[in-house]
Order: sequence, then structure tokens, then C-alpha cells
Amino acid sequence: MGKLYVVPTPVGNMEDMTFRAVRVLKEADFILAEDTRTSSVLLQHYDIHGELLSHHKFNEHDTVQNVVRRILGGMTAALISDAGTPAISDPGFLLVRECVKNGIEVQTLPGATAFVPALVSSGMPCDKFCFEGFLSTSKKSRKEHLESLQTEQRTMIFYEAPHKLITTLKAMLSVLGDRRVALVRELTKLHETVERTSLSSAVETALGRLLEYKKAENKTAGPILLLGRFGFDGDHLEKSGLFEYINRGDKIKSVKYPELDITFMTAHSSKGLGYDDVIIVNGKNETYGFPSKIEDDPVLAFVIKGDRSIDYAEERERAHPPGAQRAAPC
Repeated sequence: MGKLYVVPTPVGNMEDMTFRAVRVLKEADFILAEDTRTSSVLLQHYDIHGELLSHHKFNEHDTVQNVVRRILGGMTAALISDAGTPAISDPGFLLVRECVKNGIEVQTLPGATAFVPALVSSGMPCDKFCFEGFLSTSKKSRKEHLESLQTEQRTMIFYEAPHKLITTLKAMLSVLGDRRVALVRELTKLHETVERTSLSSAVETALGRLLEYKKAENKTAGPILLLGRFGFDGDHLEKSGLFEYINRGDKIKSVKYPELDITFMTAHSSKGLGYDDVIIVNGKNETYGFPSKIEDDPVLAFVIKGDRSIDYAEERERAHPPGAQRAAPC
């Protein structure tokens, strides 16, 4: 009978590969990789030329049994992911579980795992912590997950993709309230950064990053319309402390980015206007969200003609006023 080795690989810096990891990969009969193209770069760097097979979340259910058969037949397998330790927010659990069921020895090598250096560098308590991985992309599931953590006292660790960071931070602020956070990115790489701040400030930090990206693409921020369903949506923006009204019900200033030309208007008052960048405020499926769930008076609905074949038809029309090139909910 063979053996399964679970081998961590660098999360960014090639020099973080261990001597033992290189030896195991060279001696393995075959190597299972999350993405063979990505792993080929690493293997070539260390002059490793064993059989390389694809093993990722989209095919692992189909490949596990064949891998187990080969190991039971006396072959040694090594499992790697694109970066870090396999099975930690990456494929690997199913294979390890099946090997254990079949009495196959599993050896996991110590090595790179992104959340460990991130936790230590954060400056937050490391004696007790919980790892939550990636939150669900479903708004309902994400909210329920965060609600289950409202009383959690340990340091919580999450993974998130850069393009989803703003959405996740806003969800955390809404459910968990304002608290200390650390944003860790580009671990072990040249531009590694750790930003220690509060959750509300982190939202602004993420917004600033978007402006940086726009600048990198040689694009300038033009007039921005914050589109609300109700007038009090603008009041909520002001009460957050992140915005200040210049002219109530019209011009509004970002405290962090005062140079931006921002206007707040309701869906009704914005009819007929055109903006390249439109941000829908409070775009939630709630009573006072956008679209609003408040039902019109039945008598009023009887006398007003309009297309009701589509849910929230009038609201959808308001959400895309004439001339709007791009609308993004928040």
C-alpha cells in the first residue's frame, strides 16, 4: 500500500518552499494539483518532473476513487494546491477522508498557510481564534453566517477576494457592528501590507482602493449620483459620519474624498437626468429598500395605468433613469 502526502506550497514567495516538500514531490509517483498550469511553474522552478494530474473542486468527486485505487496499489501520491495548504479553503478534504476510510496513511507536511502569518501580523489576540474561510456569495446565507458570530469573542479570520471586499465589509459592519479589523493582502510578496483599523474605516479604505484602480486605468472620477428611494436615505448617509450635506437634498460631500463631485437625489427627483456613475443607496430587498416593498393604495393602483407584468416595474424604471451608463447598488 502506498501513501498520501499533503504538501503545502508557497502563498507568494518561492523561497518559502521547504526542503522536505521538494524531496517528497520529487519522490512521489504522481502529483495532484488544483491547477496544473499554476503548479507547473513551481515544479519547474524546483526541477520536479513527476506525473502531474488535475484535482480541483469541479472534478474531485469523480477522481477520488481512482486516486485511492492507485494508492492502494502501492503508489505514493502528493496533493498540492495553488497556494498554501490543501483542504484549507481549497480541495483536499474529500480525498483525505476517503484515504482515511480505506486505511491509507496520510502525512501532512507543515508549511505555508495564509491565515497563520496574517493572524500573527494583525496584532490581535492569537491565543484563541476561529477560522471562517470564505463567506457565502448568497446575501441571505452570508447574513445568517455573520449573525451566528455576533457573540463570538475570539479573533475571527476570513478570506475574501479583492473585488468582493467592499460588499463583505459592509455586511460585517451592518451585522457585527464597528470593531477592530486588520486587512492583510499580498502576503509574503513585495507589496505585502497590513492595515489595522476599524470596520467603518475599512469601508472607506476599500472605496479608496477602487479610486486607485480607476487611476491605474487612466480614468478620472466624474460626477457621481447617489440614488435613493426615499429622502431619508440621504439623512442616513450623513448620520454615518462619512458624508456631509453641502446643500440638503442635493450636493453631498465625502469626508474622506472631498474632491469628488457627489449628488444625492431620490428616484423621483432624478427623472430625466443623466450620470455616468450611479450608485443605488440601500439596494436591499426590504420594506424601505430599493425597490421598496410598500404597496400602493389599491384605489390609487386602480386609477393609475402602468405595466405591472413585471415585479416592481415602476421601481426598475426609476433605478435606470435615462442617461445612466452604469448603476451599482450598495
